[in-house]
Amino acid sequence: MVKAKSIEALLLESPFFQSFPHDYLRPLAKCSEIVYFNQNELLLTEGEKADCFYLVLSGSVAIESHFPGREALIVSKVTTQGIVGFSWLFSPFRNQFDARAVTQGSAIKLKGECLLPIIESDYELGYHLLKGFSAIMLQRMQSARRQMLDIFGQSKN
Repeated sequence: MVKAKSIEALLLESPFFQSFPHDYLRPLAKCSEIVYFNQNELLLTEGEKADCFYLVLSGSVAIESHFPGREALIVSKVTTQGIVGFSWLFSPFRNQFDARAVTQGSAIKLKGECLLPIIESDYELGYHLLKGFSAIMLQRMQSARRQMLDIFGQSKN
């Protein structure tokens, strides 16, 4: 359960937002709400409209991809203080993966429709968000590469 703190204070505690100037936390908090999720609940659905991202406060979320005739492949697991969802920033604004709760938990849901006009008029805030998302995307790509090596083995060259 999340302690009674303001969303702004919770954002400030997050490693993702710690490098942001504090003035940027207020508009981010105004575009946010605390949400609770149950085990196995979908936070994001692949192919559906992407309109938000989440800062996980408690619990665990699996980032999954689907392939015909196979079970969902877990691409990554996100735990406390992790970020879920980038597609709200990029056209065509469709989720590229499912995000499924592994355990019950809570998160701050940041709403893209509220954030996009703000970051389009404040390039510095947009820069901080993109810088943070880029670092996470790189980590997840490296993790996916390691998974592929485990599945397919290393090259014999």
